[in-house]
Formats: sequence, structure tokens, C-alpha cells
Amino acid sequence: MRHSLPLAPQFYVTAPQPCPYLPDRMERKLFTALQGDFADKLNDSLSKQGFRRSQNVLYRPSCADCCACLSARIKVSEFTPRRSQRRTIKRNEHLQRQASSPWATEAQFDLFRRYLDQRHADGGMADMDIFEFAAMIEETPVRSRVVEYTAPEEDGSRSLQAVCLTDVLEDGLSMVYSFYEPECEKDSLGTYMVLDHIALAQEAGLPYVYLGYWVPGSPKMGYKSRFAGLEVFRAGQWQPLGDPDSYNTEKHPMSVDPIAEQVANITLPDIGPS
Repeated sequence: MRHSLPLAPQFYVTAPQPCPYLPDRMERKLFTALQGDFADKLNDSLSKQGFRRSQNVLYRPSCADCCACLSARIKVSEFTPRRSQRRTIKRNEHLQRQASSPWATEAQFDLFRRYLDQRHADGGMADMDIFEFAAMIEETPVRSRVVEYTAPEEDGSRSLQAVCLTDVLEDGLSMVYSFYEPECEKDSLGTYMVLDHIALAQEAGLPYVYLGYWVPGSPKMGYKSRFAGLEVFRAGQWQPLGDPDSYNTEKHPMSVDPIAEQVANITLPDIGPS
């Protein structure tokens, strides 16, 4: 009988392109494919090292002369809601949550299009069609869920208000991508989904909620710094955020390690025979 050993993940770097968060900067990503029988282990391991998932790819910023983007997560045991966040929970208590297997629907896509058209019309997803949307939701090699939030209507039906594609990691919930009804801006649905995922993690006994990247100086990402218990992955380790205003986003040619050093410092999971 022939046996084949699993191949170690190969890492690549994208070509530079305009940064979506900070003006006059170029972004570059370090990435690897996420596939095979050990996809969950790799997703767990690299998520703890600042990587994020997009379909069957794990990536982390690796810009040539900028290190402003910091992976962020909430330490659930240290989270206490602010007064405004308690109001947000109260304001959305009529919403009903339902988690299911990752399957795209027309209702999701319609909501997604409204969200993009009003809030991110010039973003990288602006031209995404229904087939690309379905791929974003459904092409996941790891344990994922679609978490939907619906509101009651006068005729007894329920309308879709918000959606989050969520990965279930061994140490937490990773909010891969979320979108919501743009007409309900006053309801702070984006913040509410984070708060509800904190509650979900507490119920499941999971210590963290992963939020993606926090970028000091970017208005799009500022809301993340308002959650108590926030940690950022910086200098190769997770550490409390501290004062958000103390972070410097100035570019410096020595601020980023060479690609070879970055890859050499990545810890890979044991994917050998058990």
C-alpha cells in the first residue's frame, strides 16, 4: 500500500494594489491555499497568527513599508458592554437569530447588494454578481455557519436584516464577513452582530471573537476599538489594544520584516499521522 505525506502549505505574495483603508498607500498580502483534510487545523493555527480566511485562502497583510493593519479579536472574559452597546442590544431585541450551514440565498444577495450600493459602492466587492456571492458564502473548506438576523413584519412574515458568515475555530468565532440593511443605520446592526457573537461565544465556552483587521487612522475600522477586551496581533503576539490613539500609522521602510523571515516565523500545525 502506498502512503503519501501531506505537503506543507506554500506561501505566496500578491502584487501591490491600492490600499482600501489608508490613502496613498499600496497593499500586499501573504497568502496560502486552504484545502484538504487538514484545512480546519491550518485555519485554527494561522488565525491565531493574524491570518484571515477568504473562501479557500488564508491571508495576512504584508505591505512593503507599512504595518498599520493589525488583526483584532475580543477576549470574551474581559468584555463588558458600554452603555451605548447596551442600548444597541435593547434596540435590536426584536431580531431573531438563526445559524445554518453556509448556503447562499436570493434574499441574502439582495440585502448584500443594497448594503454595498449604499455603503461600499467604490469598494472591491462593488461588482460582485450572484455567482461570486454564492462562492463567497459556500466555498468554505472549514467549519462555517451563516448567521441570519430577521425582524417580524406586520403580515406575520420575517424580513432579513443582517447576515454574518462565521467560522467556528477551536478557540473562538471568526466573523469572516457581515452585511446588513443600510436603511437601519440608527440601529447599529454591525455593532449588534459583534455583540451577539460575543454572546454566542460565551454560550459555547469559546474565549475569543475574531473581528478581522483594525486599522488605526481608518474611519471604516474605528468601531472595533470601542469593544472592551480587544487584543491586536502585533510583533508576533497578541496584546491588549491599550490606547487606540497611541498607534502610529506613519510609513517606515524598516517597519516590515522581509517575506522570507515572515514565512520562517509562521508556526504550522502538526498534520502528520496521529
